[in-house]
Amino acid sequence: MIEIEEIHLEAGKYFLLSERIIGYDIARALAVFGMVMVNFKTVMGAAGNGPDWLVTAAGLLDGRAAATFVVLAGAGISLLTRQGYMQDDHDLLVQNRRTLLKRAFFLFVIGLLYTPVWPADILHFYGVYIALAAFLLATSSRRLWVYTCSLVLTFAVMLLVFDYEKFWDWNTLTYERFWTIEGMVRHLFFNGFHPVLPWLAFLLLGMILGRQDMRLPAVQRRIFVWGVAAAIAAEFISGLLVRTLLSAAIPLEKATIIALVGTGPMPPMPLYMLAGAGTACAVIAASIAIGQRYDESFWIRPLVAAGQLALTLYVGHVVVGLGLLEVLGYLGNQTLQFAVLTSILFCMAGVTFAYFWQKWFARGPLESLLRTLTGMGK
Repeated sequence: MIEIEEIHLEAGKYFLLSERIIGYDIARALAVFGMVMVNFKTVMGAAGNGPDWLVTAAGLLDGRAAATFVVLAGAGISLLTRQGYMQDDHDLLVQNRRTLLKRAFFLFVIGLLYTPVWPADILHFYGVYIALAAFLLATSSRRLWVYTCSLVLTFAVMLLVFDYEKFWDWNTLTYERFWTIEGMVRHLFFNGFHPVLPWLAFLLLGMILGRQDMRLPAVQRRIFVWGVAAAIAAEFISGLLVRTLLSAAIPLEKATIIALVGTGPMPPMPLYMLAGAGTACAVIAASIAIGQRYDESFWIRPLVAAGQLALTLYVGHVVVGLGLLEVLGYLGNQTLQFAVLTSILFCMAGVTFAYFWQKWFARGPLESLLRTLTGMGK
């Protein structure tokens, strides 16, 4: 669970209120589950090998689950640094920045070590996002909005100037020259799976979200409604533009049109960013509302535990989940139904593991390692 130290201003004095909002953990668990399903179907080559309704439903998770994961990271940063931000405490913000930079370095290194096993890793990107965000802790929410929109628009312009497909082998989804300086820079900031431009915008959105009092039902409803509206609007506008451009006499292939005005995550064009941001906001707001209403229910605790072990489960879904399927010979040429079933089974196993693990340990294996190496283990 995320522990909040929220500052209230009353009669010129600050008061600290500590509480836990389990809804963030629920949302994190759901984001990991979505990423598991997306990755299972991709590795199994099952994305389009199923009934139309299931292909459409599973396709809605593409890029949305990962976006939610990043938005949650931004919210976590704001919650961690809330006291320093609200009190304008420079020394505390410097201390928070050091902590975040240590975490960023840990995630970046772990992600790079993980990349040979899982080329679509998000952790090394995550480390860069957090490192950059560490220098924006005192930035106002209004300015963060400006940066968020600027990142999205800057990428769209860059796509028209630079070769997005450079170093990519789309047939195998492998990135050539990843370990060169040029390849690493392009991969991290422009044409990787989750490039800083524009994916850092999701983290900044999360920072803005984390500054809201999400305990209030009115705030939850507002963010949920706006999130759903943004996601639906992005999909509607995208569909309209794709149909219009396909019927027009313009020298563009269907794949190019879909890449430019679709809502797929590669390349991450503005309509995808809007859809991903809207989905993330809606999921987070709904999860917090559910967590408040059912916080004493027996079925909530395993879900919360899974959210608290998100890092361990994320790495585990490749090393254990896909690793086991590879040993059994079930990777490649599988049906979407089988991919969905196996991903559900892994998520159920992950929830069970997380629940029983927390009966003996406060944090997951990788979560404990993170806190110990970054000086947060006490």
